[in-house]
Amino acid sequence: MKSIGFIGLGTMGEPMAANLIRKGYSVLVYNRTPGKARQLVDLGADEAPTPLEVAKRVDVVITMISNDQAIEEVYFGENGLLKEIKPGTTLIDSSTISPALARRLASEVADRFCDFIDAPVTGSRPAAVDGTLLFMAGGDKMTIADHQDILLAMGREIIYMGDSGNGATAKLAHNTIVGINAAGLIEGMAIAAKSNIDASSFLRIVQGGGAASKQADLKGKKIIDSEYSVQFSLALMLKDLRLSSVLTDNLGVTSPMLEAAQGMFQLGEAAGYGESDLSALAQVYEKWIGKKIGAPASPSVPESKLAERRRKIRLPLDIPLMMSIYQWEGDGGFHGQSVNGYLRDLSEDGIQIESDFPLEKDMFIVLHFLQESALPPMTARIIRIERHNGAFKYGCMLSALPLYQRIQLQEYISKQSS
Repeated sequence: MKSIGFIGLGTMGEPMAANLIRKGYSVLVYNRTPGKARQLVDLGADEAPTPLEVAKRVDVVITMISNDQAIEEVYFGENGLLKEIKPGTTLIDSSTISPALARRLASEVADRFCDFIDAPVTGSRPAAVDGTLLFMAGGDKMTIADHQDILLAMGREIIYMGDSGNGATAKLAHNTIVGINAAGLIEGMAIAAKSNIDASSFLRIVQGGGAASKQADLKGKKIIDSEYSVQFSLALMLKDLRLSSVLTDNLGVTSPMLEAAQGMFQLGEAAGYGESDLSALAQVYEKWIGKKIGAPASPSVPESKLAERRRKIRLPLDIPLMMSIYQWEGDGGFHGQSVNGYLRDLSEDGIQIESDFPLEKDMFIVLHFLQESALPPMTARIIRIERHNGAFKYGCMLSALPLYQRIQLQEYISKQSS
């Protein structure tokens, strides 16, 4: 049997290496963070002090690293794999990295008379533990066939994707769907919870209907139980979506659903949930709906009572701002001026501004808040005008406002109103 080096003993790498040991392989392990190898050493692994030492001693090296930067360090660093790798060694990278980096690694490895396979996986931690991962492999087809016994010691299937880099590309396309599915599941569960529908009953509907998905099976109960132990972290999901965004830009593929999902997971990371499971995104929605998704359904309240309650708790706003107004002149020139105003109300659809300055419907204005707010300028279109006590109240639709900026605005208003 070939001797194996395994580098990267995180959420996925540790159980993958453990399965190789259990299948009788001699495994030499290395992890950038000390202390991660203890359980594997107890199972029978040896531990190396550097990636360079791993490369000197084994026939096959498997890397399972978190991102492009870490992979570059492991391969090209001062004590990296490629410093003194033996000719004839095979390197298998199962990380989720950019296709460009995968192709670069293949080229650098070939220059050293070695073989490279980009073989990322799908299945998350439960499949890594059970040894049922699916490998999507790019590289020389014969080389992949020669190493299928090693890959199948950790997984159930290998799908050949073509040339080097194609495995990495397939993984990013796959994880784009995962991120969109996860965000969609959480959003649907939030809608049901806000409507006072029991979450467990709703999840059964999802799993039994057209919305059924692996994400519903893996994440639904975690969301209901608010149990966010890591199967696949929110930070790694965001990293993969960012890589997918770069890939789609390079390919010229328009990807609005990818961008929306990426924005949602950015909010999750900004809220401090990056090191939790990706299903922790549900906590962002729970803040918006004002309840836990898995909370027991409460007695229903008539809509008329809810409307009355909303009116009672609504507070008037008195937040100063400046409006920039731009108008075309008759001779084709451009004229701009700034006027004072106040933010009086914020709704899901837009905002209400009050000013003494007369404006016209469908006019576009740029709103500037006080510097202390740290809010960027926001463009709005006037859709409604009311005259009140000598002043004008303008109902405005915010134009192309990213979700995270809307949340910034809501948080700023909340602080000003408290």
